Formats: sequence, C-alpha cells, structure tokens
Amino acid sequence: MIAQMGASLRRREVRCTDLVTGALDRIEQLNPRLNAFITVLADRARTRASELDSELARGQDRGPLHGIPIAVKDLIHIKDERTTAGSALFRDFVADHDASVVARLEAAGAVIVGKTGLHELAYGITSNNPHFGAVRNPHDPERIPGGSSGGSGAAVAAGIVPLALGTDTGGSIRIPASFCGCAGLKPTYGRVSKHGVIPLGFSLDHIGPLSASVNDSAVALRIMAGYDPLDPTTSHRPVPDYGASESADLRGVRVGRPNRFFFDRLAPGVAERLQAAFVGAESLGATVVDVAIPDFDEINAVARVILLAEAPAALALHLERRDQFGNDVLALLDQGRLLPATAYIQAQRLRRKLAAEFAQVWRKADVLFAPSTPTTAPLIGQTRMDVGGVEEDVRLATTRLARGINLLGVPALSLPCGRDAAGLPVGLQIIAPPFAEKELVRVGSALETAPEPTLTMVQ
Repeated sequence: MIAQMGASLRRREVRCTDLVTGALDRIEQLNPRLNAFITVLADRARTRASELDSELARGQDRGPLHGIPIAVKDLIHIKDERTTAGSALFRDFVADHDASVVARLEAAGAVIVGKTGLHELAYGITSNNPHFGAVRNPHDPERIPGGSSGGSGAAVAAGIVPLALGTDTGGSIRIPASFCGCAGLKPTYGRVSKHGVIPLGFSLDHIGPLSASVNDSAVALRIMAGYDPLDPTTSHRPVPDYGASESADLRGVRVGRPNRFFFDRLAPGVAERLQAAFVGAESLGATVVDVAIPDFDEINAVARVILLAEAPAALALHLERRDQFGNDVLALLDQGRLLPATAYIQAQRLRRKLAAEFAQVWRKADVLFAPSTPTTAPLIGQTRMDVGGVEEDVRLATTRLARGINLLGVPALSLPCGRDAAGLPVGLQIIAPPFAEKELVRVGSALETAPEPTLTMVQ
C-alpha cells in the first residue's frame, strides 16, 4: 500500500496533505467505534504534511515514506506530546525528546497522525484498558484486537493508516497482527533501538512495524534498523535492503515444520489454514522439512520468569502508587516482586542454554512455519477459552506460541493466512535465524503476492 500511495504522490495525483487528511478523517469516523487511538495529532500532522508537499514541489524526495501517514504505539516518545503507556501513571506525561525510531521515521518523511491504544503498560494481550477503554477488533468490535499493540493492529486493519509501530515483549506485535489480519514484524533483539520507549522487559522488549503488507513492514524496518549510540543493546551489524523480491519463487528455501509444540492444541480453523500455508510454500518451490526443536514449554517458562522479574524493575519508581494500576497488571507486578534474585539468575543461565539448543534448528531449515496464535480473536472480557478441546486461560493460551521467540531474540513475522469459519483472520508465524529479516520478507512477500491458487491459501 505504501508503494502505491507513494507512486500517486510522485505522479502528482494526490498531495501529502490529501493522504494525511484522509487518515484523520478515517480516525474521526472509525475511532469512536474502535478506540484505536489515545491521542490524535491532527494539527501537527497537517503542518508536517504541508511542509512535505513543499519539499516535493522543490524536488526534494525523502524516500518511500515521504508524506505517508503512520501511527505509533503510545509508549513511544514524541517530543512535546504526551506518552501515556495506557496507564494512569503517565496520563499527563509529556515527552521532552523523540524516540530514536520516531526521529528516523520522521526524517524519512513519515507523518505521525496519532498515538495508538494498548494494554496498560504493554503488560497484557487484550488491550482492554481500564484507564482508556477497550480497543476493538475491526473484524468484530465485540472481540479483542490482541495486545499489547492492539491499537496499532486495529488502526492498520481498519485501513486508517498503512503502517503503525508496536512493541513486542511476549508476542505484542504478532498477536495483534494475527487477530486483526495484518502483517507484524518483530525484528532480532538489538536490530532496532529502544531509546525513548517506556520499557517493560529490558532483555525481552523489541520494537517493530505492523502494516498493510509485508513489504510495507520491510520499508519501515530498513529505516528504523541499525546501531544507535543512545541504546547500547543495538547491534553494529550493517542493515541490508529488506525490499521484497518481485518474484514469488521460493526454490531453495527450506521451510521447517516443528516436530512438536507449535501444532498442539489449535483451533480447527487455525490448523487448516496452517497446513494450507505449507502447501502454498511448496507450490512456490520451497522444500518442507520436519525439524526437531527444544522443549518450548521450558522456553516459555523461562521467558515468563524473566519478564515477571524485569517488569517490576522497570516500574520500580511507581510501584507504591497501587491505586494507579489495573487489577491484572498489578497482580503480575506483585507476582514478580515475590521472585527471588536466584530465580532470575537461573532463568538467564537457562536462556543461554536453550538459545544454543534452538540454534541447531538452522542447520536443517532456513525458516520455520508456525501459527502466530492458537485461536482467532477471543471476545472482549473472555478469560477462558477452549483450545483444541482443552480449556485454557486466554492470556497464557494467546502468548503460548509467541512468547518464547522473545526469549530467543530471533526475528519473526506474522502475516494473514486466511480466515476461520467465522470469518476471523488466522495468522501464520514465520521464524528465522538472528538478523535474517531479509529472508522473512522474501518468504512472507512471496506467499502474500503469489498468483492463484496459492493466494487463496495464505491470504
């Protein structure tokens, strides 16, 4: 979608102000129903769009995001604008600097039209926020959009903007992408700077795009990625061109099918669409191989211990203001405060061991296919659900297939792979080795843009 919008701009068929006005009009029309935005930056966006129109008229072109309206999750700082993190703690907090990702995207010509809603403090998967209201799924407003980046997923899926930023600590980009039916890319840990983003889990947080297409995510990642001296966790590794190939040919790509865990306890519609995705990849020339993976129940358990410990550390200055927290978030923070330091240290030791074991997967496969979530979107307020004949807690079930990828730090992409019998989107999760986002984009874009009949299998 970004490419088409940019082409229209450069043919002078539309102006940047037209694109931004259209996005703001869609917010006005749809946000009362979806509650996808906490803050709308209308005046700021219109002023910036006018400036970018003048630049284009002078022949100054900032690249593919020039004049494109986007949104950012409301725990990412924009200078002189409030950053609430979906929390009563920060309801009136105004940032005094831009997050590094905001600075890079704006320098590339993107126009931020608003800040999107989220699960309180990014610590949950429903985006049913006690302070700012529930964000709703565009496919069924009685259902959750996923979280914690639910507003970003809803804004993209509703066609308000083609691109929105999210964060992912235990699935918070990929879960909304799955439930809302858009693309969501969690990069390798250290690929994108976290400077200027309110933290939740220091060693688990990732920043990435949700978008209308895989290639739109690739465009954003190319701009956001790279070393940042303001974030010592970022990698010095050079940033490649993530642009998708125009060919849907996947010959030579080994698609791994995990031998356990990822295909246990799935809703029937999810299982059917995932099998179709394997067939679709094979029809494009890929080879599907069965691969043995480590114990993901153990990986998830380690990830949960680490986040339980790191979240209260990130919020240590605010923990005594108990009346400012929603009940679900407060319960998780209280659990974390009870963990002994030895549990955290042992979890980090196990993390290194499990990551080394998982790295052996790449000897046999170039990417793995798995579901992004075991079900489609639950109802707002639903706490238990049936998953493959087993009753599970909604939060634990929803993060089951995504959380461990954060522990490992490897990149993963969620993209739509059809709908279930109720017409709700199903998400395919493609997982790759560290810093292999280019391969994710290649495979995801091939599936997304392939001609019939593959297209009907995976979109």
